[in-house]
Amino acid sequence: MRRLLVAIIATALTLAGTGVAAQAAPAPGGSGLGDTYYPDYGNSGYDVSHYDIRLRYTPATDKLTGTTTILATATQDLSRFNLDFILDVSSIYVNNRPATFAREGDHELVVTPARTIADGGAMTVVVQYSGTPSTKVAGGFTAWVRTADGAMAVGEPEIAWWWYPSNDHPADKATFDVSVSVPNGLTAISNGTMPRPPAPETLGYTRWSWRSLKPQATYLTFLTVGRYDVTTDTTADGQTVYNAYSQLLTPDFRAAAQASVERTTEITEWESTLFGPWPFEARGGIVAPPGSIGFALENQTRPNFSANFFRRGSNTSVIVHENAHQWFGDSVSVAGWRNIWLNEGFASYAEWLWSEKNGEGTAQDIFDYLYATNPDNASIWTTAPADPGVPELFGDAVYDRGAMTLHQLRRAVGDDTFFTILRTWTADHRYGNGTTEEFTALAEKISGQDLSALFQAWLYTPSKPVVPSLAGTALARTAPKAPKSWAEISLTHRLLHE
Repeated sequence: MRRLLVAIIATALTLAGTGVAAQAAPAPGGSGLGDTYYPDYGNSGYDVSHYDIRLRYTPATDKLTGTTTILATATQDLSRFNLDFILDVSSIYVNNRPATFAREGDHELVVTPARTIADGGAMTVVVQYSGTPSTKVAGGFTAWVRTADGAMAVGEPEIAWWWYPSNDHPADKATFDVSVSVPNGLTAISNGTMPRPPAPETLGYTRWSWRSLKPQATYLTFLTVGRYDVTTDTTADGQTVYNAYSQLLTPDFRAAAQASVERTTEITEWESTLFGPWPFEARGGIVAPPGSIGFALENQTRPNFSANFFRRGSNTSVIVHENAHQWFGDSVSVAGWRNIWLNEGFASYAEWLWSEKNGEGTAQDIFDYLYATNPDNASIWTTAPADPGVPELFGDAVYDRGAMTLHQLRRAVGDDTFFTILRTWTADHRYGNGTTEEFTALAEKISGQDLSALFQAWLYTPSKPVVPSLAGTALARTAPKAPKSWAEISLTHRLLHE
């Protein structure tokens, strides 16, 4: 025994002498993913693969209770980790053992498991919680929206904090099961398909269940509760189409909304010819009650629309825009929020292509109109789309100048090459993330052209680019007539900025 002890000591001294490092101790995960605009959004140290969200919601009191189970994999030896969440937590279990937890900042939940988790180790995190979401403030605001007959958890970039714990950044996508019990007579809607029909429960409640089979960003996951009229259909390839219209809509709004949303399959099939195959398992749209949300959001498989988009009649531009996001924003999500033009510029250009298809103004007509009618000091020119900053994250430069950038790219490389670039982008980054630098590199690779001057002028320079073909022309001096489609497109964008 003494000889064995001496041998062990000798071996340890030998290893020390050779400089072999001892294994690093487990360390805390980070309270952020390093996003340049939102440094504390998301968390490092683990990667989520699935969320199972099981809730009960009572609109009369705005009381939400729930249990969310998170399946994840550690990406380092973890001593603790963070979740993004602001409701009141009663317990957390990690790998079947109670964990301790504490608040940090306005939305961080710091979780210390009973046992450390090895790099590559499986994590099953079960969080039980409750609260009144509309009373919770983070970042100076409340994203949860109470309606006259329910609620809406719809927002960008923040919404998950108000109804389920998460790793809240588009860089960490996951699949989802969402199950919500609400009072009888109400509908609870989320993303994807319904794996089972609504099921009656005790005490006058009904449980609604939804499943998202493809990787989904946390902000694209939504919950809408209220009294809705539902229409369903099936696409030619067997996918479910699920549309819902608030029963609080007046007849004129309802008719205009239905005349727009019910064309979703037609529009997405046209978009598929431009951008590649439809990336998800379902389609549809939801029109919210008047006075609830004032915008539209490209929630995966099923966008939510403000009733305001239909106050002047039908509006297919917003249907085109939000469903173009299913490729640009949902399937291919931003790697960081500064890349937001990859979402909004592309969805806006889809509106231009729809106008062109319907003979209501070519993409060139819309480009010329925007170029001529925006003065040199307009924010569309003084903001660089590739790095707009948080105040201009959803500004004109991101939407309209982003679309103008794509049109200049189309003119430079020709239609065939341009649409090959778009389809290759959506295929190469399907269910993943992308950056501006990756897109511009792909455009140069496919076109075989040096496009650095074009992208520098249109994406990175905070001033009005010079368009050589317009210099000295009458168009450069006078405003052209607005294309027929512009009234609808401009209304859509004005509301999208709200």
